[in-house]
Amino acid sequence: MARHNREGQGSDQRGYGYKISYQPDWLRMIKVTRTLDSGRQSTKTLFRNPSRREQDPGSRVRTRVTSAAQGLNFEITVHDPRGVVKRIVVETKLGGRKAEQGDEEVVIFTIDDENPPPDNGDGDEDGDEGDES
Repeated sequence: MARHNREGQGSDQRGYGYKISYQPDWLRMIKVTRTLDSGRQSTKTLFRNPSRREQDPGSRVRTRVTSAAQGLNFEITVHDPRGVVKRIVVETKLGGRKAEQGDEEVVIFTIDDENPPPDNGDGDEDGDEGDES
């Protein structure tokens, strides 16, 4: 049975704060990509899960990202009974529906799974016990 969502937070390249609600056995990290004033694109790790996978994350996981200062609030739900989804990319436009043409900014969130299982102390994180087949 999957564990309840946890809460976390982070900030992006421009100092905007974000709140993250995440499934602790699924999420590894969230990265945010945006275009800087110079025109260059910048990617920053917004949030990294501080814990390792303790159990199977279950077939349905939810992740929510909010930033009150930017009026951003989205949630993704993934139904993945076979555990094959490893990355989700969400492209948003800040400024919303009311933005004048050219006033909206595209911000991309990359949500990664691959949260490793707990280290069992033998130095072999993948659990294959050193088998070199």
